[in-house]
Amino acid sequence: MKKIFILTGEPSGDKLATTVISKLKQSNSDIEYSCVGGEHLNSLGIKSIYDLKEVTYIGFTSVLLNIFKIKKKINETVEKIIEFKPDILFSVDSPDFTLRVAEKVKKINPNIKTIHFVAPQVWVWREGRVKKFKSFLDHVLLLFPFEKKYFEKENIQSTFTGHPLLENEEKSKIDISQIIKDHKKIISVFPGSRLSELNIHLPILIDFVKMMNKKYNDIFFVFHSTSEFNKLTQDKLIKENLKNCGSISDEKIKSEILKSSIFAVSKSGTISLEICNAKVPSIIIYKMNFINFLFIKMLVKVKYANIINIAADDEVIPELIQSNCNSKNIFDKVTTYLNDNELKQNQIKKYQKIISDFKTNKSSKIAASVLTNSL
Repeated sequence: MKKIFILTGEPSGDKLATTVISKLKQSNSDIEYSCVGGEHLNSLGIKSIYDLKEVTYIGFTSVLLNIFKIKKKINETVEKIIEFKPDILFSVDSPDFTLRVAEKVKKINPNIKTIHFVAPQVWVWREGRVKKFKSFLDHVLLLFPFEKKYFEKENIQSTFTGHPLLENEEKSKIDISQIIKDHKKIISVFPGSRLSELNIHLPILIDFVKMMNKKYNDIFFVFHSTSEFNKLTQDKLIKENLKNCGSISDEKIKSEILKSSIFAVSKSGTISLEICNAKVPSIIIYKMNFINFLFIKMLVKVKYANIINIAADDEVIPELIQSNCNSKNIFDKVTTYLNDNELKQNQIKKYQKIISDFKTNKSSKIAASVLTNSL
């Protein structure tokens, strides 16, 4: 029996890996799996060797403060992979963790094929890393077509798959009338999937909701959470006595809620592509530790945080980053959009054109076929 070890480092990678592995399981049932993953891979019956949150660190200061713990976890993960003897190490996103593991695994056992999904953002910073990847990566699966030139330059085998979260699969419609009562309009809120993001974003977003409630009485705010932090989010909303708010973690319900939303406020990240695919107007927010922000500002070579804006070289979706990420600014931007239908439609029109270049509508199948052909 062939073996695949799936290596992720955070919830978004766990979700992406699952879209690919679920396709692979449909076409090939004779594969044994092990992983470092979360609730999504677990839902496919693939048990993680440890809890994903043990390696989900964000920001330079977090990494520095946990450097010995991270090194220990990398070595432990390498040992478990070597012990499992997979034919393929399928690493997904989180390059500062997953690629360090892949490099060590390749040195110990060169026969293990290393396939990485979601190329490190070398077009944002540290382009020189590509040369190093050549020594330990057999194949890179790319979300965006403009990435290919960086890997072709170093003769690293790569395949443009498109983004799995942009696949338009028919899903059974879920009745959300019991969740959103009294026919209220929905605004979807995405505060983040990491505890550090929630600690910073939730207080700002709660204040934003309070400001909105002074102006509107027909809106219900749905906070999209992970199962790990759903209770934490709910408890904070209850503590603030916000009766027109709820927190959900069920993926199918989240998808239906998003599609039914009139607007979305989202932390910068992969989720913005799902919002665009659902044709919902939005704004992007992000705030981090000031030291981390200074480091990133010195290193990045792009003007925008969001992939849509980077691809367009224009602020198609408004970004409120760092000092601009406050409840008053969020309130001002959201109300401006809610009061201007043409503004909303123009945003949707612009980003639909951009994400059409990111779509193949068979991303998961392409990625799964690369894995199959590598076995």
